[in-house]
Amino acid sequence: MATHFLGDTAALTGRTLRHVTRSIDTIITTAIMPIAMMLMFVYVFGGAIDTGPTKYIDYMLPGILLITIASGISYTAFRLFMDLKSGIFERFQSMPIARSGVLWAHVLTSLVANVISLVIVVGVAVLMGFRSGAAVPAWLGIVGILVLFTLALTWLAVIAGLSAASAEGAGVFSYPLIFLPFVSSAFVPTQTMPGPVRWFAENQPVTSIVNTLRNLFAEQAVGDDLWIALAWCVGILAVAYFFAMTAYRRKIA
Repeated sequence: MATHFLGDTAALTGRTLRHVTRSIDTIITTAIMPIAMMLMFVYVFGGAIDTGPTKYIDYMLPGILLITIASGISYTAFRLFMDLKSGIFERFQSMPIARSGVLWAHVLTSLVANVISLVIVVGVAVLMGFRSGAAVPAWLGIVGILVLFTLALTWLAVIAGLSAASAEGAGVFSYPLIFLPFVSSAFVPTQTMPGPVRWFAENQPVTSIVNTLRNLFAEQAVGDDLWIALAWCVGILAVAYFFAMTAYRRKIA
């Protein structure tokens, strides 16, 4: 059974990946917006923001990476919605394939596409002066957290793709996720925020994830932020996966 599922998922993932490679502009578009934000914040606003001895590009890159992921998953919701409306799901049901493999194919494709976008963004950040003292274990931690965050948000995108009434609606759900890093420690220290905003910023998922990534990049102690970040990512992933599979079963029933 496991071999059957893995084989079907691999074949379906190859199909969705081919769609992405034929429209590589989606990956480029995903990277362009975060890069534009990075350029604006570093060269326009960065001089007015006090981040102590840390260069502003080093300080804000973790938040830009999360925005890159939040931007990229909107295409996952869109591709899933288009597959659903094209009737391909009904054709797959008539074939002897693992039903959940269809969703996993979109999730794995999202992961690959987002990793490519993240590499592009980090490459531009390096050209802008970003430097990291992270050793191999820290880099593995960074990659692990980004992958986990991508999977969590992608399963949210699956819910949106299955539930949307229009192609526009499938993608627009990601806007609040793109905005969330702006009310966190991603771009300015939370200590500068007024009371209620500061409380929200310090207790929402993005801040702990950003702080963990920032400390890993700098090869500094991560403290409790690591466990809080992992708890948020795993919790969102588990809840999103449950509701995505529930929505999928209703759609194909």
